[in-house]
Amino acid sequence: MAYGLKPVKRVDGLPYAGATNEYPIASGYASDIFNGSIVTLAADGTIELASGTGADITTNNFGGASIGAIGVFMGCEYINAQGQLIHSQYFPASTTGTITCKVVDDPNVVFQAQLDEAATQAMVGANTFATGAQAGSTATGNSTNAFDGTVVTTVAGLRVVGLAADAGANDVLVKFTPGAHLMTTTTGV
Repeated sequence: MAYGLKPVKRVDGLPYAGATNEYPIASGYASDIFNGSIVTLAADGTIELASGTGADITTNNFGGASIGAIGVFMGCEYINAQGQLIHSQYFPASTTGTITCKVVDDPNVVFQAQLDEAATQAMVGANTFATGAQAGSTATGNSTNAFDGTVVTTVAGLRVVGLAADAGANDVLVKFTPGAHLMTTTTGV
C-alpha cells in the first residue's frame, strides 16, 4: 500500500536527522491531513492539505498556480474536548482549538515514495507527481498517496533521484523540484 512521502536523507547525502518546524492549522479546518501528505502554506500562515497533484508547477502546482508546497506533514498536537493534550499521527478534519503541526519544510530533504508501477533505473532524473487527491487511513494516520510511474521529462512537482534500497519494487527516492516548493519559488503566498 502506498504511504505518501517518508523523509530518509538530505540531497547532499547526509542522513535525515528528524528536523521539522511547527506551523498552526486553522481551528475547524475541514480536511484530514495524514502523516506523509504534502502540505501548503495558506495566505493566513496556516497549514493546509495540498490541493494540486504537482502535475506541472504553473497551473497544477501543489499549492495552486505558482505556489509550491511548504513540505510534508509529520503529525500534530491539539487539546481535545476533554482538555487532554493529544499527539496525533494525523489531523482529524474539523478539529477545533489550537492545533500545531510538524512539517518537514527543508527543500533539500529526499523522501521515499511509492510509484503506481514498478520503478526502474531509467526513471532516475525524471519527474513525477501525485496520482490524485491526497488521502489516508484514519486507522493508521498515514497517507495512502502514490505517485505516477509514468515519469515525465517536463516540469512536475517531484524529481526521482534514486531507487529505494531494501524496499518494494515500486519504491523510489524523490525530492521537490525547484519551483514546486515554496522556499524555491519567487512567488509569495
